[in-house]
Amino acid sequence: MVLRLYASAMAAQPPTTPPRIFSTQRRHDRRHRALAMQDRPDAASFMVDEMVADVLERLAFLRHEPGRSLIIGDSSGVLARQLGGEVITADIAGARMIDLEAPFPISGFDFIAVLGLLDTVNDLPGALIHIRHALSPGGLAITSFPAAGSLPVLRGAIMAAEPDRPAARMHPLVDSRAGAQLLQRAGWKDPVVDTYELTVRYRKMARLVEDLREQGLGNVLASPAPPLGKAALERASNAFMAEADDDGRVSERFTFLTLSGRRSLGGT
Repeated sequence: MVLRLYASAMAAQPPTTPPRIFSTQRRHDRRHRALAMQDRPDAASFMVDEMVADVLERLAFLRHEPGRSLIIGDSSGVLARQLGGEVITADIAGARMIDLEAPFPISGFDFIAVLGLLDTVNDLPGALIHIRHALSPGGLAITSFPAAGSLPVLRGAIMAAEPDRPAARMHPLVDSRAGAQLLQRAGWKDPVVDTYELTVRYRKMARLVEDLREQGLGNVLASPAPPLGKAALERASNAFMAEADDDGRVSERFTFLTLSGRRSLGGT
């Protein structure tokens, strides 16, 4: 789905202009609010917790011990604390901001991690190229973000809320096949693409929606649909709860796409 969306958008624009699927300002505002919400003691953080644990496991398996690292998007700070050597942290909002769709102002890193942010960039191939250029020769990058297959129950509930005139309320996501093509296009060496899943159970759709907001996973489409009305929202909630098990909980799936690779020793 995402590849078809990119292809149709590119056909209508000059070849050098990436399709404008997402709003940069809305993405920044959403992330800024989510980072503020993370200061709450009960804020949901399972997405970043899962990605951090996965990255640490991969680093241990590869026996990669970087001397200089750049961590983008870890609101927990756990990954930076676990790494040795010099560690610089950044995000797309907040005090130390970085634009993922522009050349990085700093480079020469042995390791770069980007967590939960690449699913809403307009120029994903360009972002992957900027990450590669910010690595030192032989440096390793690992990116992880929500992927195709995420939130199937919520997506179905939203469709049920307005069956006659469905609107784009949740953005398309990249799958593993598209991820492999993107890494090849971005020139990453030794590319690895894989997915893994996390299941979270909910008693109410509203709690899921709040979890998404607290983790910066709301809608940032450039042309967003208006909010659901009261009746449509009730239909969505009823459709969501129709999937509940005997315990009255709905199992919702989050799928993560992980892209990893290196910059060649020649520095290209």
